[in-house]
Amino acid sequence: VLKMSSRKTAGRRATTKKRAQRATSNVFAMFDQAQIAEFKEAFNMIDQNHDGFIDKEDLHDMLASLGKNPTDEYLEAMMNEAPGPINFTMFLTLFGERLQGTDPEDVIKNAFGCFDEENTGHINEERLRELLTTMGDRFTDDDVDEMYREAPIKGSMFDYLEFTRILKHGAKDKDEQ
Repeated sequence: VLKMSSRKTAGRRATTKKRAQRATSNVFAMFDQAQIAEFKEAFNMIDQNHDGFIDKEDLHDMLASLGKNPTDEYLEAMMNEAPGPINFTMFLTLFGERLQGTDPEDVIKNAFGCFDEENTGHINEERLRELLTTMGDRFTDDDVDEMYREAPIKGSMFDYLEFTRILKHGAKDKDEQ
């Protein structure tokens, strides 16, 4: 009886080690709780019919709500990036793969770029204010005013490429410009 219990214990130790290794490759281990909560909020915004999966219609409706008119081919290409149905875990996995090794500066530029339909590096400041105060983690008007205080805005156009550079590297001195 003693030998059997020690075998079980030895077997358990080996299993425990395997489980610990597996857990580190778990997509939930890649993000902290706050990030996971933000991804869940984004997932819920995209999952327009609230069935727990993102499908082509959800993507279309979400993009349409942002003023986009995506083609069927575009939607198909997005859906084909996932090897199967997109539930929350798959959604996190897709983002995890995308964000590994991603420069935070590129992440910021790409976030602004979603709203720059002509790909100019600029967004109309009133349009950006509307987006920031009505979507996602909503800013207050005071938050936007604070952001705009030091922001590169010329002719009512917010220069998000320069803004991203300032966030990452600091503002240029007056004599550098």
